[in-house]
Amino acid sequence: MYKKLTLDALDALLQNRFKEGFLSLKDLPQPSAFKDMDKATKRIVQAIQNREKITIIGDYDVDGVTSTTLMKLFFEEIEYPVEWIIPNRFKDGYGLSSNIVPRILGTDLAITVDNGISAVYAAKLCKDEGIELIITDHHLLPPEVPECFAIIDQKQKECTFPYADVCGAQIAWYLIASIKNALGIQINMMSYMEYVAIAIIADMMPLQHINRAMVEAGLVALNKSSKPAIKAFLEHAKKESLSTEDIGFFLAPLLNSAGRMDDASHAVDFLSATNIYDARIRLERLKEFNTLRKFTEQEITGKAMTQVNHKDHVIVVEGEKWHEGVVGIVAARVARQFEKPCIVLSNNGDGVLKGSGRSFGECDLFAITDDCRSHLEKFGGHQAAIGLSLKKESLKSFKMKINENFLKGNYIKDEIDPDIIGELHFQDISFALTKLVKKYEPYGQGNPIPKYISKRVKILQVDTMGKEGEHLRFSFVQEGIVMAGVQFKIREVYEVGSEVDVIFTVNENHFRGNVTLQLMVEKIRTC
Repeated sequence: MYKKLTLDALDALLQNRFKEGFLSLKDLPQPSAFKDMDKATKRIVQAIQNREKITIIGDYDVDGVTSTTLMKLFFEEIEYPVEWIIPNRFKDGYGLSSNIVPRILGTDLAITVDNGISAVYAAKLCKDEGIELIITDHHLLPPEVPECFAIIDQKQKECTFPYADVCGAQIAWYLIASIKNALGIQINMMSYMEYVAIAIIADMMPLQHINRAMVEAGLVALNKSSKPAIKAFLEHAKKESLSTEDIGFFLAPLLNSAGRMDDASHAVDFLSATNIYDARIRLERLKEFNTLRKFTEQEITGKAMTQVNHKDHVIVVEGEKWHEGVVGIVAARVARQFEKPCIVLSNNGDGVLKGSGRSFGECDLFAITDDCRSHLEKFGGHQAAIGLSLKKESLKSFKMKINENFLKGNYIKDEIDPDIIGELHFQDISFALTKLVKKYEPYGQGNPIPKYISKRVKILQVDTMGKEGEHLRFSFVQEGIVMAGVQFKIREVYEVGSEVDVIFTVNENHFRGNVTLQLMVEKIRTC
């Protein structure tokens, strides 16, 4: 049963998400709170003074791309030449690897951003080649860490930085601030906060504590931005300002698409464009990648859906030469559709299946896969997402073992959606409600936008909308109160006059100078 909500009850629930209250930039810890930050800074300053060759090594997701861009822009601002490299997903694999080292020979000092904490072998190769290495990363530490000059990672036990959930771009921003202070120069750190905000949102960091403060400040900076890339994106999106939703649902997928479909360096080139004409051209390229990504993802999702065995607790599907750049997204879509963990594998003809998995509900996908290592060639990830490879002949035994592990884990499907914060009657949906909800923006991971349920609602009218009728527009009524609603990307058929429970968020719809309230429908359940 869901509790009936009042404005006061909603205010208390949302306030409870922020134990420290709302922090601001003045509450940011100092850079030296990170273990090895001062040591790394001193070495980088020495490299600058001695005119050593510095190479930045990033990663192909949005966090890695923005982290690389931040470092690139900083060194350009202080007019010190550096080289940068982002591994290609298909040729190089993830992060600092043995494939990357031959490409950075002659480097005196290599600095990783958003990767490197697992690069034990690559770090040894760097040492053998006389390349000094500084690792900046935010991921969990493996049992063995690389041997290198310095490691900046808040997950280290000896690290005094008070927040565990920060992303790679935040650490890169802190490193820039530390170098700036050590060099005694004046630069505007707020211009770098723009890209930090994008990374925090895209990397799904909890929007609490300093993350909320940095995103809030970053959004203000983005909406005053003089960066050609941001101007070009606003122009393309036909918007005057950016919200967390614009970044999470539109900008982040665009930036990600380069690494998924081709090479993430295209995204760095876009973000660091020096004029609007260059930014527009590079944005067009990203749009092409994203269109291709959507088409490829849609095609493979359709094929994957037909393979699903409804009796399985963990869905495992595989196909011939499915694009490795989108199998993770496909796994997420299938997992949401069937409300079960899903692993999607691609057979590229060499007898080895490679792919990604996404969890659902309370299932620890990493744990139940970790116990299948004897069937696997490679494996890594965390509770919600994994990457893996296995021989074709091991597939049947792997499927059996992972489903056994799921049952041993005793994961019970929760019929109550934990994200629904209460039952809301139509009479309590008002501008006072949306005003209260705005007080706790920005919303995202760790601070989800309030989701409600209204029970015994009658469907007055339902119409299709969109080019292909892929969205629905509703009129609902509850005890004489009528509300408009929309539901996106849905092919369900609902009967006018039927009584239902509606799960939704509320938003303000601005149209031709008028502002109305509407329900953003997530699910409709028949009573």
